[in-house]
Amino acid sequence: MEDKLETAVRELLKQLGEDPLREGLKKTPRRMAKALREITCGYSADIDKVFNGAFFKVNYKEMVMVKDISFYSMCEHHMLPFFGKVHLAYIPDGRIIGLSKIPRLVEAFSRRLQVQERLTTQIADTLQNKLKPKGVGIVMEAQHLCMTMRGVKNATSRAVTSSMLGVFQTDNRVREEFLKLIKHPESN
Repeated sequence: MEDKLETAVRELLKQLGEDPLREGLKKTPRRMAKALREITCGYSADIDKVFNGAFFKVNYKEMVMVKDISFYSMCEHHMLPFFGKVHLAYIPDGRIIGLSKIPRLVEAFSRRLQVQERLTTQIADTLQNKLKPKGVGIVMEAQHLCMTMRGVKNATSRAVTSSMLGVFQTDNRVREEFLKLIKHPESN
């Protein structure tokens, strides 16, 4: 029995002027339904399970950074992909988190219909609330297919968003160190 999402895709194909029964499209409703569920699996993500208790007491007082985290998301306005990289740092306050949990957090929020601005703040706010560090800094850079393949059709533009919390917001030295580390050629 075909599910409702497959039925909707079949109707979408018809509305586009296609024949969903032609050879190349027969399995498209099932494949597209499966792909959409995978692309939007972040709705079912349990953030506590994402972190999986991987908080550790460590007396480390310097910046912890994970750079160049790839992500893929879907623009909620046009349901077209946007994708890019996230650079995230925090300054611990007696606790650290397992490094692999940071890309998992990015994926949990990016695998939803999104706008980049909300995605940026969701990641930063969640890390700040769960880890309670002295601060969190995040810079996200993305290419949006809704701008490159339709509308303005600008193939080279990228959107950059940031969120600075705690000492990343209040201490210019911390903010500048973070931004310098993102751009430092030896660290790329």
